[in-house]
Amino acid sequence: MHDGRDWGVVVVFATVYLGMFLGGLPRLKLDRSGVALLGAIAVIALTGMTLEEAARSVDLPTIVLLFAFMVVAAQMRLGGFYTEVTRRVGGMPLSRAGLLAALIAVAGAMSAVFSNDIICLAMTPVVVRLCLQRGLDPLPFLIGLACAANIGSAATLIGNPQNMLIGSVLRLDFGVYLRAAAVPVIVSLCLLWAWLAYGPGARRGAVELQRPIGIRLDAADAPVFDRWQTAKGLTVAGVLMMVFLFTGWPREVAALVGAGVLLLSRRLHSSHVMGFVDWPLILLFIGLFVVNHAFETTGLAAEAVAWLRTQGVHLDQPGPLLVVGVLLSNLVSNVPAVMLLLPHLGADPASSGILLALVSTFAGNLLLVGSIANLIVADLAAKEGVVLDWKRHAMTGLPVTLASVAVVWVWLVWRG
Repeated sequence: MHDGRDWGVVVVFATVYLGMFLGGLPRLKLDRSGVALLGAIAVIALTGMTLEEAARSVDLPTIVLLFAFMVVAAQMRLGGFYTEVTRRVGGMPLSRAGLLAALIAVAGAMSAVFSNDIICLAMTPVVVRLCLQRGLDPLPFLIGLACAANIGSAATLIGNPQNMLIGSVLRLDFGVYLRAAAVPVIVSLCLLWAWLAYGPGARRGAVELQRPIGIRLDAADAPVFDRWQTAKGLTVAGVLMMVFLFTGWPREVAALVGAGVLLLSRRLHSSHVMGFVDWPLILLFIGLFVVNHAFETTGLAAEAVAWLRTQGVHLDQPGPLLVVGVLLSNLVSNVPAVMLLLPHLGADPASSGILLALVSTFAGNLLLVGSIANLIVADLAAKEGVVLDWKRHAMTGLPVTLASVAVVWVWLVWRG
């Protein structure tokens, strides 16, 4: 039997995940991070959970890895690397299809090592400017940027927060995951390019717009390209990739050392670098860890999974996991969805973890609100006078998501 305390936890849990779905709570100035943090406070008060128990419920390696790579990404952004790469690609004498291919490849590749959200933050204003300079409709390029950043981030266990979480909790091997994810990611990027370059909306995008020529490609607030700071950041990122691939050194420890090396600088003040760390996202993780732990202790989660089994839905099987992963990722966002599903992956968590990492990330392309990267692109584009609404995004997001999830199914499941 469940007592009033258990049902109180259920109410808090449901309210928190409603906040994840809505992006906040009605009539309150709360975003997802604020909702998660208040939810954690509420369950601690309701259950009498000690602070030590709450701290133990947080997966510290995930938090450390997330923080460390935010520092690495900040170094690259402050060095002007992302903007410079985008500017150089935009300056190449390419056709519309060629430019789309180059931008998709660059966004996908950089998102595999750095944060997909950071890539979208840095590249969006420059992409808008280079499209307007060339007289091209920016929307296909912006949708391509957002979708490529999401898809590319699935290639590694450090490409996005949910992959970091899965890799840390399940202790997945970096190289094994990379080899499993490489083909679905590359094929999905190619499908994205083909749809944008030659799909139903390609003809509209090929029409030249009446825009003035000579628009600067640099964003007004973009940092000046610094070769030394960029080289320093790339060196640390490259060394970390080698460590992850060829050694057994814990990823979070190696990444933390790398972040420490980057913070030792005579030119970039540590407070400036730390200002680019996404502290609200880290708080979101911490809050959800505590709320989910409290919900698990009620036993209701296990009972719900057992009931699903009686209905023929087994979350430790690839088919149901794929469908539930896509649906949950679009209902509550991919990070909360992964947190909910991780405890129920069954006897082969490694294979299920790889599938969940790919599916939860690819699912972010389905709807405009399905990924923070999508919203970043839409918001920054609006500031440049370009409207990216959910309908235009869905024209690409829906078919590309269905195709990429099908690729995952064929490559990981049907292929065996």
